[in-house]
This record gives sequence, C-alpha cells and structure tokens, in this order.
Amino acid sequence: MLYQNDTEMLFPPRVIPSLAHLRGPEWRALVEHVLSVPENHRDILGFMLLMVRLDGCMTCHADSYRAMRGCTLCAQQSVARFKGTDRELIQEWEKACQDIECWIQGGVAPAIE
Repeated sequence: MLYQNDTEMLFPPRVIPSLAHLRGPEWRALVEHVLSVPENHRDILGFMLLMVRLDGCMTCHADSYRAMRGCTLCAQQSVARFKGTDRELIQEWEKACQDIECWIQGGVAPAIE
C-alpha cells in the first residue's frame, strides 16, 4: 500500500466491478465474465495483466499523480480513454490470457510493457 488508501503496487482485482459501465456491451460482458470466475482463473489473471499494461502500473510510484489519485480512478480513466474499439480492447485481454497461459505452462514470464 502506498500513501493513498486506494493505491497498490499493481492493479488490484477489487477495482474490476467499477470498470463495467465505462464502455459498450461487449466490454461489460467481459467484465461480468471475469467477475464470475475464481480469483486464480486464467481469465481474471489475464484481465489483471491487461490492466497492468493499460494503466502503466510498472511506472507508477508513490509520488506520481496516478498513485495519488488511486488505482480505481487510474483504471477507470485508462479504460475510458482507450482509443481503440471494445473489440480491440478484448483482443488485448485475449493476448494477455495467452501470455498467462504460456507462463503457467512453460514458465515464460509475460511482458508487462
């Protein structure tokens, strides 16, 4: 935990429900699906990796504007400002899920940035 109560080192899954209504029905369906699986499921881990990449969690630090605002606002802003379509965002999630699967199966760590 950093200075702000809503700031953590990497994207926290507790923020996922707040992202559901930021885009269209395809995105909302993905968020609802991710919320329906166990916390250690490939799909939720892939979603978390997607958000770490999208939010830039690896470059966030305690003094940064993002950290001072908190993970919830940062994630909401990242999803809302994503320039591509919902389908493109979902494709990024699918790629993140594949990266998680490679990590699980073969120990190949996914690229974060």
